[in-house]
Amino acid sequence: MEDWNSYDAIGAYELKQMNLDSYGALNCQNMLLWNIPLPPNIDPSVTMMTVEEKPDVTYNDVGGCKEQIEKMREVVELPILHPEKFVKLGIDPPKGVLCYGPPGTGKTLLARAVANRTVACFIRVIGSELVQKYVGEGARMVRELFQMARSKKACIVFFDEVDAIGGARFDDGVGGDNEVQRTMLEIVNQLDGSDGNKQV
Repeated sequence: MEDWNSYDAIGAYELKQMNLDSYGALNCQNMLLWNIPLPPNIDPSVTMMTVEEKPDVTYNDVGGCKEQIEKMREVVELPILHPEKFVKLGIDPPKGVLCYGPPGTGKTLLARAVANRTVACFIRVIGSELVQKYVGEGARMVRELFQMARSKKACIVFFDEVDAIGGARFDDGVGGDNEVQRTMLEIVNQLDGSDGNKQV
């Protein structure tokens, strides 16, 4: 049971006193609004993201997967480390890759190794965490994610368990499914809109 005594009660006339970095909770027993401060320096919209400025994993840490390592180096590493080669050839570098396979086969480890080699920031996002209960929240979180990624010199955004939001498009009239589709469409829009920054 929540210990309401550890928070401050806010009357209707004191609502202006709530800070932007606070949550409000309504105690249904006495109908008082309680001011609940958030922990410092934690943005609730990005708590599901794991951010590593430079992962400590190298290609030597990835067992086997020789063919996959070569493909990742060609498709992800080369455009980040040597973009001039693509400019010289007059072609656009790939924007991303789809790693698929059973759990525990090294997909995340390989992505972290690429981030280490390219000295890129590594952001890991769990797909199911982008599915929010309120309309537009998942899409907003995706926008903030890419805004943060674009602020980095180079960044690898890794969507883990993307199948939670990346299913086939359909409309069965259920609002939750529509929200999942909105979130996935925002990811696609952000990927299309990252032309201006070749390092994401």
